[in-house]
Amino acid sequence: MQGGTCNHPGASVYRPGPHAQVNPLSSPFTITSHTMDQDPYEDLIAVIRSNAPDLTKPLPVVRREYSAFYEEMQQDAGEPAFLERVGISDGGVQGFWISVPESEPDRTVLFFHGGGFTIGSTQDHLGLCTRIARAARARVFSVDYRLAPEHLFPAAVEDAVAAYRWLITHGYPPHRIVPVGISAGGTLVLDLLLSARDQSIALPRAAVCMSPAVDMMFEGVSVQKNADNDSITAARLHSIRTTYLAGHDPADSLASPVHANLTGLPQLYIQAGTHELLFDGIAAFVKKARWAGVPVRFEIWQQMFHCWQVYADHVPEGGEAITHIGAFVQDVLSR
Repeated sequence: MQGGTCNHPGASVYRPGPHAQVNPLSSPFTITSHTMDQDPYEDLIAVIRSNAPDLTKPLPVVRREYSAFYEEMQQDAGEPAFLERVGISDGGVQGFWISVPESEPDRTVLFFHGGGFTIGSTQDHLGLCTRIARAARARVFSVDYRLAPEHLFPAAVEDAVAAYRWLITHGYPPHRIVPVGISAGGTLVLDLLLSARDQSIALPRAAVCMSPAVDMMFEGVSVQKNADNDSITAARLHSIRTTYLAGHDPADSLASPVHANLTGLPQLYIQAGTHELLFDGIAAFVKKARWAGVPVRFEIWQQMFHCWQVYADHVPEGGEAITHIGAFVQDVLSR
């Protein structure tokens, strides 16, 4: 990886190395080879877009197809992880312990999956969770929070808080927990921290957000500028806001953490790619958090698209980003 500079003080920038490759898949979701004058991940992004949720189909079909695609894209995460399912709340919310041989029992990653608050599960993020468990040498506790439209905002936020409370009441102290989330799950990490602070629940020492949706207005210039570069579309963002919020004010601080009072939050580690539609919103959140006195490590990954960490089998930068997360978690939990 080659380092670089950017216009965001305190941010680290990563650029694809000269040998970065998109590995062909022996699956229905095959990525063709690319020439040197192409964006190295142009073909992969086309594959992801072609498998985007088709909202004209019945919701159970959409979720099933999404899960099949995500699972197929994460098949090379190493040795299978051990899973244990537990009930978190009376409402049927479940959590899954994910352990690998490297996992140390006193290290807990509280994980929230992506999917725009409407789709997604532990099962279709299992490859990512396994990689994080291995990199962090921790057990991952992944939460299958309630989804919209059956359960509208703020149901998912309530479930995130309930999962954190569950861990604490079952003997896992806050200083041994690091919440980690991707996309909508990254938003829930921030919602959890804000809610715990406001409810006088002891906070963890740090948290990690990968490509979080921090502003449901989706007004950043990057939404238009990266329209041809990202794996997610503006239409999909609009659909997420409409379905999840169902008319609720998108400026609500738990819907859009960029509008929250961020004072008192613990250390944050945030990863974002320069080709993301959400990039400007994430950068604005980082700036506001730092003004509020929150220590933020902001890594900007050159040419990376939304949730590139999920595709670590095919994007070398995905594996590198997870390695960085693991090192961060190990550092936090070794104190």
